[in-house]
Amino acid sequence: MKLILLGTTGYHPNDRRQTACLLLPELGVAFDAGSSLYRASDYLATSRLDIFLTHAHLDHTFGLTFLHDLRAQAPALQQVVVHGEPDKLEAVEQRLFSELLFPTPPPFDLQPLAPHIELSDGGVLTHFPLRHPGGSVGYRIDWPHRSLAYVTDTVAASDAPYVEKIAGVDLLVHECYFADGMEEQAELTGHSCLTPVVQVAARAGAGRLVLVHINPLLRSDAELPLGDARKIFPATDMGVDRMEIEF
Repeated sequence: MKLILLGTTGYHPNDRRQTACLLLPELGVAFDAGSSLYRASDYLATSRLDIFLTHAHLDHTFGLTFLHDLRAQAPALQQVVVHGEPDKLEAVEQRLFSELLFPTPPPFDLQPLAPHIELSDGGVLTHFPLRHPGGSVGYRIDWPHRSLAYVTDTVAASDAPYVEKIAGVDLLVHECYFADGMEEQAELTGHSCLTPVVQVAARAGAGRLVLVHINPLLRSDAELPLGDARKIFPATDMGVDRMEIEF
């Protein structure tokens, strides 16, 4: 199974990173629809695309306004279904695609999240609540021989309730917006610092951790010291745009 990180920053794009979107191209499944969603046309291998939103903040939904171009660049794409919590879908439909903001919405269907969703290849997708202003959810997919979890826009803590939901996952993709020392700002904005994130991965017994939703104001990736993080959880990597992960 291949996962492609189409966009790996949060809040706003910069010259190196677009905002959040993860793609399973062979399955036609994406998580979030940030400014990087337009890149999906380079990889998508299905006639249907299911987009699972963690929440409705613009850095995770703005890419839905690119669906006209995505469909033009991927002519085999026949259907787009956007999944999310009902209030988040309502915000997308009534606010993001308000006639005064975007008068010609592209064709897509809205589908409220079900507790368990069986994917086309037999994988089972579940979701769980996360602590974030306005509310957010994380996702997990379990297949017979592999598993994936995506956690973003939350305050990481090894004793957080969501940790049990990602226990034993093979690949954990987790936000890491701040370096250590920014705990007060992380708590205020509902985001995570580096050390708590790797502690979560260790506590959950994850196989591998990939960091995403990186602060766009960081001047370089070196400002998140992976050397220190790997002392706690050795299998830690920094996500970059268009990174392809086999798991």
